[in-house]
Amino acid sequence: MSSVNGNYPDFFQTSGSFFVFVNNSLLAIVAIQVDGTVGLKEWIIPQDKIFFDLFEEQARTVQIGAEQLVSIIGDFTDIRNKCHKMKEIEHKGDEITHTMYELLNKSFITPIEPEEISRLMSGLDDILDLIDGVSHQMHLYNIEATDDYMKELGSIILASTEELATTMPYLRNVKKNVHAIETACIEINRLENLADEVLGQATKELFCGTDAIAIIKMKDIYENLETATDRCEDVANVLSDIAIRHS
Repeated sequence: MSSVNGNYPDFFQTSGSFFVFVNNSLLAIVAIQVDGTVGLKEWIIPQDKIFFDLFEEQARTVQIGAEQLVSIIGDFTDIRNKCHKMKEIEHKGDEITHTMYELLNKSFITPIEPEEISRLMSGLDDILDLIDGVSHQMHLYNIEATDDYMKELGSIILASTEELATTMPYLRNVKKNVHAIETACIEINRLENLADEVLGQATKELFCGTDAIAIIKMKDIYENLETATDRCEDVANVLSDIAIRHS
């Protein structure tokens, strides 16, 4: 028999389950199937809540990054300091991601599949990296001003991140919130399609100009803003997969 933290577990059996205790703390509930086999029904471990806390904190951080992006685009002044603030937000996101992977590597049991945790956290990190990157791109390219297309794409990014931040707590009880998760994913997909349309119109108008350098700069910025909405959709797809798998 294996020990847990140097202590051997105690067992208590009812008609349908084994209850496993270590130091009088409930470690697991193991269900006895109809055919007599034993299957894992539920594990109760402290790390469960931490995973969900980190998901929600990271989603909020991504939303804050999107809010900062909208602020930069809406008031294109004092860009150096605003980009510095954005970098601080991005660094906070990196710290949360690092903490999540450390926890994942140390955890034997996780509330959802480790692959799902990795895809979800990686996707959120990608969104924040893009938001940070395009902010600095606008500064480094030394553009004179932002335009309505940038503002519209920034608003779409913010709306998408707000959906993600609102949806993330639903992972604590996926079965109860399947419909809410799917509804949010559909909305994020709609927003990504809208961003595609804005990008198309912006590019069409851009190529009516004659300043080649300005065209290259603006095209890069437009495309990276749109790509951020793609990454939001990627995270939504992970959430949809989790909802289907655990419903």
